Amino acid sequence: MQNYNKIITIISYVFILSLIGISCTQSQITQSGINPNDFSAQLDNQPIELFVLKNKNGAEACITNYGARVVSLMTPDRNGQYEDIVCGFSNIDDYLNNKQNFGATIGRYIGRILNATFTLDSITYQLSPNTGMHCAHGGTVGFATKVWSVQSFNDNQLTLTLLSPDGENGFPGNLNVVLTYTLTDNNELDIKYEAYTDKPTVINLSHHSFFNLSGNLNNSIENQELFINADYYTPYDSLKCVTGEILEVADTPFDFRKPHVIGERIDDDIMQLNVTKGYDHNWVLNTNNNENTLAARLVDNESGRTMEVYTNEPGLHVFTANGHKGALIGKNNIAYPKRNSICFETQHFADSPNKPNFPSTVLRPGEVYYSRCIYKFGIE
Repeated sequence: MQNYNKIITIISYVFILSLIGISCTQSQITQSGINPNDFSAQLDNQPIELFVLKNKNGAEACITNYGARVVSLMTPDRNGQYEDIVCGFSNIDDYLNNKQNFGATIGRYIGRILNATFTLDSITYQLSPNTGMHCAHGGTVGFATKVWSVQSFNDNQLTLTLLSPDGENGFPGNLNVVLTYTLTDNNELDIKYEAYTDKPTVINLSHHSFFNLSGNLNNSIENQELFINADYYTPYDSLKCVTGEILEVADTPFDFRKPHVIGERIDDDIMQLNVTKGYDHNWVLNTNNNENTLAARLVDNESGRTMEVYTNEPGLHVFTANGHKGALIGKNNIAYPKRNSICFETQHFADSPNKPNFPSTVLRPGEVYYSRCIYKFGIE
């Protein structure tokens, strides 16, 4: 009888341990279904991890310090159902092995600097070309493929830092960047950038998440309704290089001053849309650099989800994922199809260092670069 009791005790102990193991395993899985262990890696002897932010409402943002990327973002629909509304991968290997910008922080300079060159204070700088003869998104090795250092982390905030050394991709100055993600109790993903330099340089940072408010990343965003607070946009030439012009949106497919569905005019047969095969343009915001003034609003009438964009930046680049062709397999084994998502990149304009009529992107020693982007999510 004594041996029997011992056996029962051992079985019970093993069962309790197994429950603890199951509990530990389950607790590691995020609300979006991602296992943080799948983001545990090293690159250039620097650790890569996944960080989970939550607010009191149940929203969740998963962020990796590889590229300072948003991996998943869980928000509720009108029925209270939480779904992931951003494109991405479920493990770090897919991010390392696929060239794309899902959820990334782009720098030193988002957009193209034409002919990979600019002149500042009578000094001409030759940059690293990576898009034909042009330098796009900061060069071949940009901020999206760097491992950022973790300065601080708590339940709803993550602060990351990065040093871009003098001469990296041809850019002057040691540039120190501080990036803070906050998931607020108002269901906002608040992104703040600060940067400092020891030489005159140019800088243009932005966030590059691909959003789909429906919560189904198989769906097209063409039926979602968009408002953009802008009277003007910056057009391209036939090679997708900004011309330096600032044109009115009136009587063009770029007029979203009254909300309408994205797909209504996206395929109009005009040069601007033919060059990019959809929207992939910068709007000149009417917000006067006021981060409290609405810059854009997106509504998915089926789910009821809404998204508002606020920024102190002068421009908003809107990209409708025209190049997605089902070649990239993302989370939940979804082959991301054409126009399954939309980007809202708050920024200065492309090629500003070579366009004196565009707002300046120059940063000098002793100055603080400050940029803020707020994505606010709601229900209609």
